[in-house]
Amino acid sequence: MEQDHEMLPVSVITGFLGSGKTTMLNKLLQHPGMAKTAVVINEFGEIGIDSDLVESAKDDVVLMASGCLCCTIRGDLVDTLRGLYIRRARNEVPSFDRLVIETTGLADPAPILHTLMADPLLASRYRLDGVIATVDAVNGAATLDNHMESVKQAAVADRIVLTKVDLSDDRAVAGLSARLKELNPGAEIGSAAFGEIDPKVLFEAGLYNPETKTLDVQRWLKEEAYAEPHGHEHGHHQHDDGHGHVHGREGQDPHDVNRHDHRIRAFCMTLDEPLAWNNVATWLELLATYRGEDMLRVKGILNVQESDKPVVIHGVQHLFHPPVQLEAWPSEDRRTRVVFITRDMDEATVKGMLDALADAGSVKVV
Repeated sequence: MEQDHEMLPVSVITGFLGSGKTTMLNKLLQHPGMAKTAVVINEFGEIGIDSDLVESAKDDVVLMASGCLCCTIRGDLVDTLRGLYIRRARNEVPSFDRLVIETTGLADPAPILHTLMADPLLASRYRLDGVIATVDAVNGAATLDNHMESVKQAAVADRIVLTKVDLSDDRAVAGLSARLKELNPGAEIGSAAFGEIDPKVLFEAGLYNPETKTLDVQRWLKEEAYAEPHGHEHGHHQHDDGHGHVHGREGQDPHDVNRHDHRIRAFCMTLDEPLAWNNVATWLELLATYRGEDMLRVKGILNVQESDKPVVIHGVQHLFHPPVQLEAWPSEDRRTRVVFITRDMDEATVKGMLDALADAGSVKVV
């Protein structure tokens, strides 16, 4: 299936209550780099848009002086995104070439990703660029300890932003960054002081690279980040959170109930030999059917027996995008590589399902 490169990129901004997401978004609305960007938010009142920055307002749409277009969610997200695209096509609103969706602080980003993937009209007009998660540099460690929702937000993200770094100290920021890197090795981690961050740091995380106008699998997959074990050894690392608490102290139970991180696994499966597509399709279907809730993100490039061209897959829990066949391999490496971020599901379980479908000795998993 060929990908339409002209589809509008969508970035989802998520972050736990008090993480500074609203402050960051309000700063972004003022940034010249957000021109030709449409931002869909829950309530304008939550953002507290400065009236001096508003150029014009009509119904549920506000045009910022920066050129950024803001739209409130009316009804469900599907109706809002469909309506916004139609109004763009009819020139009823200023043209935009990027969409940003801001979630509530307790929101699981997965349903939004499902909406983009499952609705036929949206799937043909919008493409997921990435998930951006904000984490409070001051209280982030405690939030991760106490709220599984915040752990999941960070685990599924393509970009993580440490907010309030101006209120924290370098040691705490370094410790939290290391913890987040263990939780999600493939995510780039940036920082926002006083809520300010360059939009360029947040976007262009998807499979499509607008600079080269091609599908950039290596930049998107980042399988090299998963070369070392992650996600199940947090207790063996010592991180001072800046408040006198050292996580993973020697002699402490590495699966401390206050550390939700240990439930998350991040790993890359590498397979040397080409796979039968039927085996791959059945494998992914089984994973989605029986363990979909625990399969947070899946990204991969496949070498299938039926074609000499690679196939790219991307899934979020129960749903997978239609596979995309590339015109050529991005490098000399022809191995299948699939990155998994899972909850309460280890690599052995994922391997076991594939091994059960493959002929003995026909697939080598490393």
